[in-house]
Amino acid sequence: MSAAPLVGYSSSGSEDEAEAGDRVRPGAEGRSRGQSPLPGQRLPVPDSVLHMFAGTEEGPVDDSAQHGGRVRTFPHERGNWATHVYVPYEAREEFLDLLDALLCHAQTYVPRLVRMEAFHLSLSQSVVLRHHWILPFVQALKDRVASFQRFCFTADQIKIYTNQEKTRTFVGLEVTSGHAHFLDLVAEVDRVMEEFDLSTFYQDPSFHISLAWCVGDARLQMEGPCLQELQPASWWECTLGSLRYDLVR
Repeated sequence: MSAAPLVGYSSSGSEDEAEAGDRVRPGAEGRSRGQSPLPGQRLPVPDSVLHMFAGTEEGPVDDSAQHGGRVRTFPHERGNWATHVYVPYEAREEFLDLLDALLCHAQTYVPRLVRMEAFHLSLSQSVVLRHHWILPFVQALKDRVASFQRFCFTADQIKIYTNQEKTRTFVGLEVTSGHAHFLDLVAEVDRVMEEFDLSTFYQDPSFHISLAWCVGDARLQMEGPCLQELQPASWWECTLGSLRYDLVR
């Protein structure tokens, strides 16, 4: 017995085959009597099913206007999480007051500068984790840094930074003491990155706390007279009371 299309019916014997010309098979109304269904013919799919999941496969639409003009450094993919490791800095009121005064002056050179909403010191580059890596990644970090003791550092040097793509500029407060402690931390974070085949940190990192940022490469406007005027070093001494890290996704 040979295979037949879904809308056809196989014969059960020689008599059925002989009588096939005198029958109209189910679903064959409108065809000539005895005409076989078209090869490969399938039942039609209802419109309600065809449009049931419309748009669910479309990727996210990036709109930089919704993110202060920021542009992704790598495309979004379903199941991927942008991640980096950092030490948070909890700013006090006097720090914020001083930062507002500094920002007001810097904006005379680059009006589009805005203050950071939160402050931290990065220990890794931005990397991409698969969703199922998150828990083992966090656990690996905890295991690596568990033995570190709390320490203090000083950051009192204003410096201008850009991201690798030169799409954003940052006013940062550079670490001038405690640098060796951060290098030790980064060495452990890098080992975790290598376990997950991710990019390690920069070879000669400039540890800093970003204070303000703007879209684009504004180094020409900010380096020179502006940077010199933002250098009252004694204003920017700050210490970290306890060592912590967190995961940004």
